[in-house]
Parts: sequence; structure tokens; C-alpha cells
Amino acid sequence: MTHSSSTNRNAYMSDELQQIYDQTVAFVAKEVTPFGESWEKSGMVPRDVLKKMGSLGMLSLRVPEQHGGLGMGPLASATFAEALGSSTFAGFDVTVLVHTDMSGPHLVNSGSESQLQNLLPGILAGETILSIAVTEPDAGSDVAGIRSTAVRDGDGWRINGSKTFITNAAYGNMSIVAARTDPDNRYGISMFLIPAHTEGFEVTRKLDKHGWLCSDTAELSLNDVWVSDEQLLGTPHRGFYATMQNFQNERMVLVGMGVGAAQTAIDLTNQYTQDRKAFGGHLYDLGAIRQRLAMNQAKIDAVRASMYHAAWMEEEGLDNVKEMSGVKAWGCEVVNQVMYDCLQFHGGSGYMRDSAIERMTRDARILPIGGGATEVMLEEVAKRSYV
Repeated sequence: MTHSSSTNRNAYMSDELQQIYDQTVAFVAKEVTPFGESWEKSGMVPRDVLKKMGSLGMLSLRVPEQHGGLGMGPLASATFAEALGSSTFAGFDVTVLVHTDMSGPHLVNSGSESQLQNLLPGILAGETILSIAVTEPDAGSDVAGIRSTAVRDGDGWRINGSKTFITNAAYGNMSIVAARTDPDNRYGISMFLIPAHTEGFEVTRKLDKHGWLCSDTAELSLNDVWVSDEQLLGTPHRGFYATMQNFQNERMVLVGMGVGAAQTAIDLTNQYTQDRKAFGGHLYDLGAIRQRLAMNQAKIDAVRASMYHAAWMEEEGLDNVKEMSGVKAWGCEVVNQVMYDCLQFHGGSGYMRDSAIERMTRDARILPIGGGATEVMLEEVAKRSYV
């Protein structure tokens, strides 16, 4: 019982999007799911699998055609994220999506022609893996609260500060780093392109997480890091607004990977309960089991529809902050509800570390936190609903 056989699962699904979905599901079934356990133990996704994705054009969906990409929009990212979610290894999913949809758009949207020509070929090939370094020990969802500073120094900038919870930073090749460049303006932040081995730019600690174990997450320190003007990304002091511009995309792909994982969890649990003998029949014969699984399916179908609608709004150039914030808040909570029930219905075996459901339940817990916590998302909805 697999979800990947479905077609036209939402009103916005075109033949091209369905092809992206099917090809991605097939790729992760062959290249990811059989090997993910060893990646969890090593704490990283092998670079070879990312390069293989690059060679297949899977990292190029949102990059304009003139720069070697496919020139597609948010609906492609939503589709790609949902398909990745079928891997059952969310640490892999987020490794890819941080590269393609949380970091890459900053370069595509703000990069100069020379930056795009120099950097995009390696990025699209999976040879240069990106991270986005905004979060700090005292500033997460409150981007304007960051304390890292960049001050003018000759024909460049001198950067000092620290970052935390940065995905892809331990083994990635380049970070897009936010630092305050206008001390008199709360929103006076700029973005900089910093290669991993730049002097003074160090991984101070690889973080040990509750889930997403095959995704590398790190603390970073910037000690008198000097970068040239060519490494400034976009307009000085406008990095806050660039970050806000991409937030809806970041939220969308987190919901998308959660939807894909939750659907896979429901499929696995449907199969398990139909196979598991109990009380003279099978678990699935019990109405309480069947109906809770059915309700979970209805919830995920609703989250999926809401996510694609919000993605469509962005593709049409409409303001979707309220809608995407709402589906991020509600959808990620729903994904966790689904995982809870799926683990419950697997019984003792679901609590074992060698169970896919046990891992998927741990992996899902970060979704209501990362990319904008549920409480922050609900404030975004409230501000746009009642004033």
C-alpha cells in the first residue's frame, strides 16, 4: 500500500508536477530508504547521493532557466518536498530542502550576475551544499534580534558573532550568513556568502538532536571573519527583508515534507494493522482503529490541500502570509498527531528503535518548532485576521 501510485492528488497537480512527484518517490525508495539507517548512525547524508540528485536535475527546480535550472515555481517545491517525505528519513529530506528551498532562493533572488555564474553550477550539481545561518542563541523566529555584526573594513566587511541550529553547516560547503550592518536600524541586516573554510569561520559544535539524526546541525562562530564586497549578497542593510521574502517558501516545504511523511506513516500503519492478528481477527477489524486511521487520513488530506492552495497563491503573486502561516501552524501539529496514533497502533514494536514509525515520530517533533514556531505562526494569522 503506497501513496506514490496516486495521480492528481490536488487541484493544482499538473502532469509535469506529477512526474516530479513520481520520479522523486522512486529515487528515494531506491537511493535513500534502504541506506538511511547507516546515515543516521554516521550523522550525515553522503555527498554522493546529493551529487546524484544534482545530476538528475532534482536540485534545479526553482532556478531560472537562463542559469541552468527548470524555472519552476512554489508548486514544484511543494510537490518535491511531499515526495521527499516518503523517504521515512526526515533528516535526509531537510538536508536537501535547506539546500534547495531555504538557502538557494537567497542567492537566486539577490545574487549578482557574477555570483550566479560562479556559484550556481556547483550548487545545482550538488557539489556545493548550502546552509542558511540566521538563527542565534538569542534570536530564532525574531530575525531582527540577531546580534552578529559586520562592519566595513577596507574593500570588504569584518564579521563577528555566533550562530546555532544551522542545518548543513557541519559538512556543507558554503553558508549564507546574516549579520547586522546598520546598528541604528533594528532591521539593518545584510547577507554574506561565506565558504566553509574561511579563516575565523568555525564549526564550534556539531549538535546532538532528538530527531533528524542524519542531518548535520551545528553551532558556528565568526571571529573577525573578513569577506570582500563580492561576498555581500544583495543590497546592504536589506537582508531582513530578503529573509522575510523566503519565509513562506521555507514554511511550505517543512509542511510538505511533513505531509509526505505522515501519508507514508498512515500507509505503513494501514498495512501493519491489516497484517497484525489480534482478538480472533486483525487490528484493522476493530472500528476504533479503522476510524482513527480514517480521521488521520482526512486531516492529512486537508493539510495537503491547504498547503498546495497557499503555494498556488504565491505562484500567482498573491499575499499568502496568512494562509501559509496557518497551514504551517495547524499542519505541523496534525503531522505530530498522526505520528502519535501510528506509533500507538504499532504497539510495542512501534516503540523500538529499529521501527520506522519510532524514527518518524521523533523526526516530526521539530516541525512545529523549526521555520517559525506554531505560536509565532498563529500570531501572523491573528495579525491579519482581526485588524
